Amino acid sequence: MREDDSPIDTTTLQRVGGALGSHPAGIYEDARGRRWYVKTVESPAHARNEWLAAQLYRLAGAPTLPYRRSRVPDQVVTAWVPLRCHRVSQLSEAERCQARHWLGVHAWLANWDAAGFDGDNQGVGPDGTVLTLDVGGALLYRAQGDPKGAAFGTRVDEWDRLRCDPDNPHARRLFADMDAAELRAAAQGVTALPAAMVQACVLRHGGTPALAQQLLARQADLRLRAGPGSPGTAAPGPT
Repeated sequence: MREDDSPIDTTTLQRVGGALGSHPAGIYEDARGRRWYVKTVESPAHARNEWLAAQLYRLAGAPTLPYRRSRVPDQVVTAWVPLRCHRVSQLSEAERCQARHWLGVHAWLANWDAAGFDGDNQGVGPDGTVLTLDVGGALLYRAQGDPKGAAFGTRVDEWDRLRCDPDNPHARRLFADMDAAELRAAAQGVTALPAAMVQACVLRHGGTPALAQQLLARQADLRLRAGPGSPGTAAPGPT
């Protein structure tokens, strides 16, 4: 394991700033002057879930804050990145296009909090890349920590709900006006992933074989919802 991949001993860090969300958290600095955002979540299972979600976002190419493991099992650590903005309402049209491109990943991983409760889960990094700032609402748990249970199944209803649900106004504001070409491109970021890569990522980062199979079933469902043109979808034959 490389030094930059090793778990961080957060007990050696100095706190230099407060929490930015609903979880106990703070901004910390290490001996080399690097800053980290350290968040304490409900359990080690929640921390593992968020770590796995971040690795699946990375597998699909969707930008997030850089995640690092913590030696404390119920903590989540991300590198501190100065943002140009962190509100959906502040994104330029070009930045909105960037953010919309990852709808398929948000839907596949059931990240109901993709835009954020206050529209504050999309931010622009110093190089102009739009980042998802927190992926704790993906996979098995809601953003506030409650288990999703049966609401996280093999159907990717989020493909429609993130665009249409009036109870998720910031997501609807961001994704509702995507045209057919944008939707196809957003789905392809997920449907093009080889099954073996998905399985390997899940198992390598603490997920179960059952979860890997569930994500493959969700990938297949998204392929059907996206329609012809998605990788792996056969073109209609002659009639």
